[in-house]
Amino acid sequence: MIRVLVADDQPLVRAGITALLDAEPDIEVVGVAVDGGQALELARETAPDVACLDIRMPVLDGIEVARALSGADPQVAVLMLTTFDMDDYVFGALEAGAAGFLLKDAEPDVIVGAVRQVAAGNGTIDQSLTRRVLREFVSRRRLQPVSGDLVDDLLTARERDVLLLLAQGMSNEEIAAALVVEVSTVKSHLARMLPKLGVRSRLQAVVWAYQNHIVRVPPA
Repeated sequence: MIRVLVADDQPLVRAGITALLDAEPDIEVVGVAVDGGQALELARETAPDVACLDIRMPVLDGIEVARALSGADPQVAVLMLTTFDMDDYVFGALEAGAAGFLLKDAEPDVIVGAVRQVAAGNGTIDQSLTRRVLREFVSRRRLQPVSGDLVDDLLTARERDVLLLLAQGMSNEEIAAALVVEVSTVKSHLARMLPKLGVRSRLQAVVWAYQNHIVRVPPA
């Protein structure tokens, strides 16, 4: 069962997302918060697997909550749901360690699927934002804790293989199939790779790979 915390300051949105997720047989909403401060309190009390956060909330915004949860023990996977597709919000969410970013007008099955994806350790970004986000991150070069020139010194050959497949949008299961290894082995490689790159999430690792030209941004 995937345990989910929902936080949104708009009652109708909050109720809609809660009802949508609670209707799924493998998802349980364990907490509902009206602002960022309450979201943090409920996260500590309920220990959710996933936190669905609005970005603009009273007390603490979603980015501040995401930053706190990404550094928590155990970590909580953060899925941002917002009506805003402004770049700075997307960048802030990714830099705070969010595992996914979707617009609230996404189809219900997309939102449910995204919750399952981030719960499984896979990142997700609304497809309408992906190329623009990657291109802008590359131009800003804001997330570059280490140089791509050192990638061969930083990563083992297999970790580099995992990074390249991750940048193609593959899930852990797909990476395992491509490399003919167990899913647990892929997770072990990821756990060792992220600290080496100085990043906190799969999405940040993908951004790092594009920034450092390990892979190239798709053309417009």
